[in-house]
Amino acid sequence: MLSLGALSFLTPWLLSALIALPVLWWLLRAVPPAPARRAFPGVRLLLGLMDPERMPERTPWWLLALRMGALAAAILAFADPVLNPDTTERGDGPVLVVVDGGWASAPGWEQRMARASEILDQAARDGRPAALVSLADPLPADEALGFRDAAEVRARIAGLAPRPWSPDRAGFVERLAAAGDEDFQSYWFSDGLATEHDAALIEALTARGGLTVVRDDRPVLALAAPEFLDGALRTQLLRTVEGAAPSVEIAAIGPDPLGIERVLGSTRLTFEPEDGATVDAELDLPVELRNRVARLTLPDQRSAGAVALADDGLKRRKVGLIAGGDAGEAQRLVDPLHYLRTALEGNADLIEASLPDILAAAPDVIVMADIGTIPEVDRPALTDWVRDGGTLVRFAGPRLAASGEGQLAEDPLLPVRLRAGGRTVGGAMSWGAPKALRPFAENSPFFGLVAPGEVTVMSQVMAQPDPTLPDRVLAALEDGTPLVTGQAQGDGRVVLFHVTANAEWSSLPLSGLFVQMLERLAVSSAVARPAAEDLAGQVWTPVAVLDGYGALTEPRLLSGVDGARLVEDRPSAEMPPGIYESAGRRVAVNLFRPGDSLSPLGPLPSGVVVEGMDVQPETPLKPWLLIVALMALAVDILATLWLSGRLTGPRVARGAAALLALALVWQPGPARAQDDDAEAFALYATNDTVLAYVATGDARVDQISEAGLTGLSQVLTRRTAIEPIAPVAVDLERDELAFFPFIYWPVTETQQVPSEAAYARLNEYLRTGGMILFDTRDANLGGRLGGGTANGRMLQRIAERLDIPPLERIPPDHVLTRTFYLMQDFPGRYVGGEVWVEAAPVVEEVEGMPFRNLNDGVTPVVIGANDWAAAWAVDASGQPMFPVGRGGGGAQQRELAFRFGVNLIMHVMTGNYKSDQVHVPALLERLGN
Repeated sequence: MLSLGALSFLTPWLLSALIALPVLWWLLRAVPPAPARRAFPGVRLLLGLMDPERMPERTPWWLLALRMGALAAAILAFADPVLNPDTTERGDGPVLVVVDGGWASAPGWEQRMARASEILDQAARDGRPAALVSLADPLPADEALGFRDAAEVRARIAGLAPRPWSPDRAGFVERLAAAGDEDFQSYWFSDGLATEHDAALIEALTARGGLTVVRDDRPVLALAAPEFLDGALRTQLLRTVEGAAPSVEIAAIGPDPLGIERVLGSTRLTFEPEDGATVDAELDLPVELRNRVARLTLPDQRSAGAVALADDGLKRRKVGLIAGGDAGEAQRLVDPLHYLRTALEGNADLIEASLPDILAAAPDVIVMADIGTIPEVDRPALTDWVRDGGTLVRFAGPRLAASGEGQLAEDPLLPVRLRAGGRTVGGAMSWGAPKALRPFAENSPFFGLVAPGEVTVMSQVMAQPDPTLPDRVLAALEDGTPLVTGQAQGDGRVVLFHVTANAEWSSLPLSGLFVQMLERLAVSSAVARPAAEDLAGQVWTPVAVLDGYGALTEPRLLSGVDGARLVEDRPSAEMPPGIYESAGRRVAVNLFRPGDSLSPLGPLPSGVVVEGMDVQPETPLKPWLLIVALMALAVDILATLWLSGRLTGPRVARGAAALLALALVWQPGPARAQDDDAEAFALYATNDTVLAYVATGDARVDQISEAGLTGLSQVLTRRTAIEPIAPVAVDLERDELAFFPFIYWPVTETQQVPSEAAYARLNEYLRTGGMILFDTRDANLGGRLGGGTANGRMLQRIAERLDIPPLERIPPDHVLTRTFYLMQDFPGRYVGGEVWVEAAPVVEEVEGMPFRNLNDGVTPVVIGANDWAAAWAVDASGQPMFPVGRGGGGAQQRELAFRFGVNLIMHVMTGNYKSDQVHVPALLERLGN
């Protein structure tokens, strides 16, 4: 390679052809040869005649220079000139690309992978083997690095993704020590965070050869686990850069009453110059909203560290208390509810009222202390409440023992059948001495708790022996008699303490174990973070885990973990950050805890090359020089024709006039919403029906969207009275959406989440009759609404702030199944993906026909994953751009895709007219009544 400043030639030996340019100059001047001069008298007869074609006596100097320039440009082009070449000293040994790959690498991940691809491309050009390692992916310490062809290694980049935990740099150092003595050149893509193992990693890499550290200089932001302190929701913002910085928004996300996730509250944290690397943040939310908070997020950050999950510790449950008797002030300590109030009042909102009033307040838990007989009038409502998910906790006492409830038959409001009377010291069935508790069994929700030796039981109600009794025992005495029993009822459960809620029958309410047992039953939730011993002994199963970008996903191939690890261990591949559940309780595992901090990667040793992500790429000049050479040759041809007189005459004049007229007449129409002329754009969008699609920033996806809506518009024009003109792309940040009845939104992994202003326009568009078709284009491979794919997770992020109504899978009788064509399947390029529409609020049976009261509205959103635009897409000649299905079945599938598009647009334009026509008899009957 020959370098001349910022210009280099990859094939410099071709420049030797420039030496031949003087010879070429001489040849061009000698050909054609100069005409010989001979005196001939007859030539005088030709004087005055005009020859339209002339041949110059010799080639003009400027034409010779033009031809020489074209040849020189061609020679320079084939010498492979490169602007801003990579001047890094490269050897001929293997190349090792090391990527931290943890949560802090998620911001700018695509940029990191593009830089890694560039390094591996260069290694492939140089014929050097390469290896690619992610420090966040667990690998055996003795596994070889596996150097292979660099082009093959580059193909692995597409399968890499950031992980929601920190990289294991120490483990990789051990792996390098066992990898042999082979030398290689290393590129370490650091996430910018410092650990105690950095020096060992740098030493291990530099010992094998040159080391280049590629890092992003942007600050890293993260959130610590949220806490409830002094009546407010608090968290800590962690950052690697101190001093002045822009403000950061923190949002609280959780479900609304309909179960749709919304932003429940937010705060904007503005950094002051004196602020350090850890800044406290507070969100003051009402109790009802705070109980719904599922997580705190940094909306402008895409990483697992920018999400802090909430668990039961932030929730204050509403607990209804009912007692079977009323003790006076002098007997406060024997009040059945005294110890319950003491145990619960700090961690729950207590409601003491009659049972109907408590049920009307929608409590989470109802605790009954020595209630003998539940009134028959209240039984159905209480039973339904339990089966709908409520927890009923009952305590025994003299009234329950004497009531006879649950003795002759199973009672749905008791977990077991009871024996008449009770078991009391000094009676006919005297134990002789109070009994202590037996250690809790592994299948008990109390497993792991230690029962103090001073906790004893003097009296209890007894359970009837039954084959199902052992499965319902949650705690037992040392002689095996049940102390606490429980049974699931529908979505809820019923729990019975076979002793009183006061100290009359046992010393349990006097101990700390009483509070811990109530917490294990999810009657209350401790505000403080649980200790390891509080969770030990139970298997906690993940119900939702974070990915590297901070999106909640379903856990796959993950087993349960011991509760102590949730507190003692940091997140890893075996225990990723997420929500873990056991016996009805949920605990959040976050990347950071209160008191944690972030430290930036410190100064690197001399000899280590440091590069940023924004390295100016090489610019090959070969294509441009070839274009210059071709243009010079084209000018040479025109000049030769002009010199020979062949560019004059009436034909040439008429051709030039036609080309000029065509240039004056042809004007490009406003086929894109990005046109700077807002008025022309508005006229174009409103004078005719126009279908629109969201510009994602991905040129390939946008091209498919435009071609797809073009094909659908052509089909609509041929088959219906709707005649759309050329579709347009809309920019959500600046374009008016109200002009368009329908917007197609292809969801991509890399597109940006809309701003607040864009969300405001989108929500107004949905509320005023517009429709958006969200297409994740992933064949619904990730399950429900594509949540398991990158596009599906991006859709969930986009939809967080949209006013989207409750959704349901499109029912067989939905108006979309018959607005123009009768159909039940809605394929695109893929088949089988679920299609979701607005859920019908009311379903009535009218003459056997389901009648959906949709208020004559159009579903504002349709969500699917079948890649309809690719099935609709046609090229300039009207031919399909992409294959769909196979053979004749593919043609039928494409036809069904077009029919779905026709039904969709007809539904947008006509609303529920077709559905109303089906139900005209029912409507007339209602009007008559």
